Amino acid sequence: MAERQRRSIFLDLDNTILDFTWAEKRALFQTLSELGIEPTEEIRQRYVAWNIYCWEQLEDGKMARDEVLWRRFALLFEELGLPLSGQEATLRYEGLLHEGHRFVPGAEELLRTLSAEHDLYLASNGVASVQHSRIASAGIAPYFKDIFISEELGAVKPQKEFFDACFARIPGFDPARALMVGDSLTSDIRGGINAGIKTCWLNYNHKPGRPDIRPDYEIHALAELPALIESL
Repeated sequence: MAERQRRSIFLDLDNTILDFTWAEKRALFQTLSELGIEPTEEIRQRYVAWNIYCWEQLEDGKMARDEVLWRRFALLFEELGLPLSGQEATLRYEGLLHEGHRFVPGAEELLRTLSAEHDLYLASNGVASVQHSRIASAGIAPYFKDIFISEELGAVKPQKEFFDACFARIPGFDPARALMVGDSLTSDIRGGINAGIKTCWLNYNHKPGRPDIRPDYEIHALAELPALIESL
């Protein structure tokens, strides 16, 4: 493929390239066990709900990153009526998240295929130390021209400032030839829209969309992405 035809493809990490649901459950259950709580699927679902709530508060500028990390546990423990520390739970949980990785189906093949034809960039809101550890464990850094983590950029997806910082580090960046791909409507897709680039929603579970956040494209498996990019 000629250089002029290469596109800038921004890929989210969690549940786009690496299976964060698996990593989250593994780390959460061990954390709960260490704190004397019997881990159950019901408790996990309540944690997930509070976690989503806190991250969306961060995306909307209503909560600081450090607060997100402990507040999700504090809210869970308050709901369960447990006098436990959200800060202590966070220290245990974040340490466990550093360990190991699991790929989303088709992710390794996708990275090999796309990196040969396009410029790939990783764009993540995750905790920097955790993400760098998981990226190293998975051995995927060589596929990317650059890795953008919000904690290191000083702005979070979906803020335009996050993407402006990314674009500033890409020589000759052309927004007309860029695409943001991710599983989150509120951070990845809304972020790409705010930045003025095309977006592709990776909607594995066929979730209903939102009328206020409309991706340019929607796919249901990573295997669909190369053909979509080729058609652009």
